[in-house]
Amino acid sequence: METTFVSILGFAAAFCTTVSFIPQALRVIKTKQTKDLSLAMYSMFNVGILMWLIYGVLIDAWPVIIANVITLGLTLIILVLKIKYK
Repeated sequence: METTFVSILGFAAAFCTTVSFIPQALRVIKTKQTKDLSLAMYSMFNVGILMWLIYGVLIDAWPVIIANVITLGLTLIILVLKIKYK
């Protein structure tokens, strides 16, 4: 029972932190405006997310893996568009 709670908590946390990037990604795609976004922040954030993804794979933690695959996809879109529309 305790393991189930921990997994649910992990997936819930992953859902919240991952979904939070959807509005920003959609806004950047729609408006093509990125001047107020920090290139340094999104660069470092993507490196951190990639490391979390590798960590999740190494420890076989599916909440960590799934969340970071999706988050990396969303934040890479933002980073690429930041560079493109600079």
